[in-house]
Amino acid sequence: MFRRHIIAMRKGFYLLLGSMTLGSLPFLIWQDNLNLLWVFVGGFIFGLMLFFYHFLMWFYTYYIVTDQRIRQITQHGFFGKDVIELKLSKIQNISYSIPGFSGEMFKFGTIVIQTFVGDLVIKNVEHPDKIYNKLQDAVEISTKKE
Repeated sequence: MFRRHIIAMRKGFYLLLGSMTLGSLPFLIWQDNLNLLWVFVGGFIFGLMLFFYHFLMWFYTYYIVTDQRIRQITQHGFFGKDVIELKLSKIQNISYSIPGFSGEMFKFGTIVIQTFVGDLVIKNVEHPDKIYNKLQDAVEISTKKE
């Protein structure tokens, strides 16, 4: 089992910082009005809700690799869920890429699993080289069984 890298939640973190910054501007401009502190608190709570949403989307999106298949479970919103199952025997090729300096520094990348039907693209995977090797080994073992 593996998940996307925690850097996939950066959009939620940026929304939290943005809402906190916008919420603090009125208080910084009119410092003698303490009631404007509630605008900052409201911005902070709104930002936390946005961050929590992105955290849930990250936490409940994961990938399970067994000796026969790969299962991708993706969370959409609070109640939507997609499940994609791919038999290892149907995989034609697996590749991965690391997107430049930030990907190398934080150890995340993209894995592409190619089948005759289409590609399964998994973005922002933590340690794509290790996941790639595990997937290659699983596919090799699966083809030996058949």
